[in-house]
Amino acid sequence: MVELPRHLSPSSASSFDQCRKRWRFKYVEGLREPSGVAALSGSFAHRVLELLCELPAKLRSVDQAKALAREVWPDFTTDPDFQALELDDDDSREFRWKAWLAVSGLWKLEDPALVEVVSTEQRVKVKLGDVPFVGVIDRVDRIDNGLVVSDYKSGSVPRTQWRDDKVLQVMLYAAALQATTGEQPSRARLLYLGQQIIEETVTDSRIENATSQISTTWSNINAACENDDFPADTGPLCGWCPFVDRCPDGRAEVEKRASQGRLAIHAPAIEILGLDPVEAGANS
Repeated sequence: MVELPRHLSPSSASSFDQCRKRWRFKYVEGLREPSGVAALSGSFAHRVLELLCELPAKLRSVDQAKALAREVWPDFTTDPDFQALELDDDDSREFRWKAWLAVSGLWKLEDPALVEVVSTEQRVKVKLGDVPFVGVIDRVDRIDNGLVVSDYKSGSVPRTQWRDDKVLQVMLYAAALQATTGEQPSRARLLYLGQQIIEETVTDSRIENATSQISTTWSNINAACENDDFPADTGPLCGWCPFVDRCPDGRAEVEKRASQGRLAIHAPAIEILGLDPVEAGANS
């Protein structure tokens, strides 16, 4: 038997549903997942947009965003996660450009000067059914027919078959906001910066479905912790698991895929396991 976590967030719920063994490594054993360039550049963009949207609407301009980015950068570079990247000057410039593309990508989706922002980085801590839920909502806006939950995404827009997990996240935020404020949001949005907005109407049935899904995950976590039963769910994602060297099933899956030429050459598991990408027959 292992100790049950005190709270469940959308990211930890999604992690459990993807692979229980990886979840155990992170949330039971407390092993740290290293942050890569993509995740950290996204964090930088989130911070700049948070500060921008806290300003009066008329001040939310591209020039102001540039000024905020310059202001945030010195402190950001002292973060241990950023320093662990060990970027040289060229890599650092590429990082800043990637982060700025995410920030400036907001204007390809909307003009923030025209948005009525209610809050940014709003932390919610509520009970959703029997689930002790926690999360941070990137932005809450108000439109004519109610509140809008918005979540920034700096990665690529997922294929249609992979969108449900992301939509579930913002529906859970909508449910949590309703439980906190008593007002059900009218819309929930995923803002893929520089690319597109995925927007969904918030309804009672969608709130109930999201709450039901996370309740099922919470029940499964309870059972897994009680029995200390966390099997690995092997597949393509094993190539991207930072704990693959600690997981015999994951290692076997990666080595099998590499021998069959079905492992991407940039999969982190190649370096973690010390595989030769050429000898492994990895695909680019």
